[in-house]
Amino acid sequence: MTMEMKDSGSVVLTAYHPHSPARIPGMEQSFVQDIPPGHSPTSRKSLPRCRKINRMLSNESAPPPAFSRSNSQASMDSTSMEDFWCEVESIKESREDGSEEATLLEFKPADEGELEAEWLQDVGLSTLISGAEEEDGQALLSTLTRTQAAAVQKRYNTYTQTLRKKNKHTVRDVRDIFGTSDASPTFETVPVSPVPSNGIQLPGQKPVWKSVSSNSCLDCGLDKGSSSITEELSYEVSFSESITVLPKPQEWPKNQRFKKEDSALPKFVVRKSRFGLTEVGDLSPEDMKKIRYLSLIELTAFYDALGVELKRNRSERVRGRENGLFGVPLTVLLENDQKKVPGIKVPLIFQKLLLKLEETGLETEGILRVPGSASRVKNLHQELEAKFYEDTFDWDQVRNNDAAGLLKMFIRELPSPLFTVEYLPAFITLVEKISKIKLQLQALHLLIMLLPEANRDTAKAFLQFLKKVVANEGKNKMNLWNVSMIVAPNLFIYKGKRANQQEMQAATTTAHIVRLLIRYQDILWTVPSFLISQVRKMNEAAMNNSKRQLMFDKGVRKLLRRKTMERERPERSEGAVTFPPYLQTDIPEGVIRVYAPLHSKVSMAIQLNSQTKAKDILARFHCENSRGSSQNTRGQIQSLHEIGGNIGQHCLDPDAYMLDVYRANPQAEWVIKPKAS
Repeated sequence: MTMEMKDSGSVVLTAYHPHSPARIPGMEQSFVQDIPPGHSPTSRKSLPRCRKINRMLSNESAPPPAFSRSNSQASMDSTSMEDFWCEVESIKESREDGSEEATLLEFKPADEGELEAEWLQDVGLSTLISGAEEEDGQALLSTLTRTQAAAVQKRYNTYTQTLRKKNKHTVRDVRDIFGTSDASPTFETVPVSPVPSNGIQLPGQKPVWKSVSSNSCLDCGLDKGSSSITEELSYEVSFSESITVLPKPQEWPKNQRFKKEDSALPKFVVRKSRFGLTEVGDLSPEDMKKIRYLSLIELTAFYDALGVELKRNRSERVRGRENGLFGVPLTVLLENDQKKVPGIKVPLIFQKLLLKLEETGLETEGILRVPGSASRVKNLHQELEAKFYEDTFDWDQVRNNDAAGLLKMFIRELPSPLFTVEYLPAFITLVEKISKIKLQLQALHLLIMLLPEANRDTAKAFLQFLKKVVANEGKNKMNLWNVSMIVAPNLFIYKGKRANQQEMQAATTTAHIVRLLIRYQDILWTVPSFLISQVRKMNEAAMNNSKRQLMFDKGVRKLLRRKTMERERPERSEGAVTFPPYLQTDIPEGVIRVYAPLHSKVSMAIQLNSQTKAKDILARFHCENSRGSSQNTRGQIQSLHEIGGNIGQHCLDPDAYMLDVYRANPQAEWVIKPKAS
């Protein structure tokens, strides 16, 4: 069955929307009808009430929802609707019995121009506001594509025009900043033709494509029901530059259909270039920060190219608890947990709840859907707060449905939502205003790249768990759509606020978003290579800007003198002190020295050819050290890392062709060490 969407304008979640009124005329009554006499909020009589809620979305509801329904076309079957609204009712009851706090985020209306100023700050261009001339901002601007530059220019122009209208302090004209004299100034942009992921076009070389293994992915069909056709995704060119034909906005809702069957989703294949693929954890934090800058610029340019407004919330900062488990900001929770387990990326309590469910709950029928006992969940919540860090909590007493309730409670009680307050409207818009699933996926991909590290790592762990739940559908009776309908209100109807008619209409929208997140998560955690290309260019520009200063740096001169003395001595023995590649002028072209500090043989010079891959170098080190392997390397997965030069740190794909990577970054060091978990 399908559902047809008609243009109903902007549908947003009122718990986040900065301009939504506190009370909406005609929608004052929530989706939950008056409680019948004698009905206790904790008596768990949700099913009849959920059916009543479901009927509100049918012909009985007035005014009717924006989604048109017919006998042959509907958003989902009645069972799926009951799943969604029973979950919302369960959230409401947990508020009413006091097991969860009902604190809401407060929003401060943004003045004209303030959103543009915040946008410029969030993309790393605060220098355009302050007037300072910092090298990082100039380096970023020098990497932009045509559409990205247009997006920046549009926001900056709006910001400056607003300040002039308000008669505030003098702002620099964009023509003064970028040295243009045209009335419609433009940025100097990078070429938009396909380039390798290193940002350097190598003469005479063509990309070698290789399918990403899909053994760990959920099987996907196509919109037309044909599983024989697979659509390829390319990361070589920015998404915004790839849009060549712009569909008319008024045509999108007419063509927009949801099919709840799992086979309705297309199957996408990402092709590996000669540089391989890069996951979010493969880059250094400094480079991931630049990825976030570029992702926001690219997302804005992408929406601009589609003629869609990129909506954004502006919220007041709300301080959560500074200790405990539930209702604590992710960053604070991780800081506390890292004192016990250094380097941890996902909160310990969240990991333990996932582990409990993966060990005993994946085959439980109705897991996530069937609620646990409200009183038991409340007691377990209090007991966890008191005993978890003392390691005295008895996990054997926790029933699977209660553990699922605690897991969802943890997500709901975060002071800031998992997908951040600012861009929740953008998640909704990508479904409501973009009809093609490929374009929805590209927008979703950029939104994932935007997430703060703590949110992204926690979301990744959660989605991996949901993928396992769906994989056990045969026993737990929870298919992809069922899971999406249950999870959606926990992620997008935030802090238990009473849902109004607008939120009802967004039910299938949010469920579809969760479905895309679960199905295509392996794609979403891969960093698009065109963004890595731009990061390399940013780093190269920064290196060029500081080159003169480095040449006169006392420490560098000292190393150069030391290197001159070393070259006059006999050849150094294996394992002696080595210098960075930019000082190793005696290494021939196409030869790299690989370091393996945890192996018995700590370094090796390797001649590269056009077919040498990263995994070949790893295999050679493994062979050389198989007899005298260091105790430190046993039981660890070793990876080859590219460090320095025009990248901070990059864990290489085993299928990356090393000669191409070397030519892209000849000043890098090459180190074999365990991959960061």
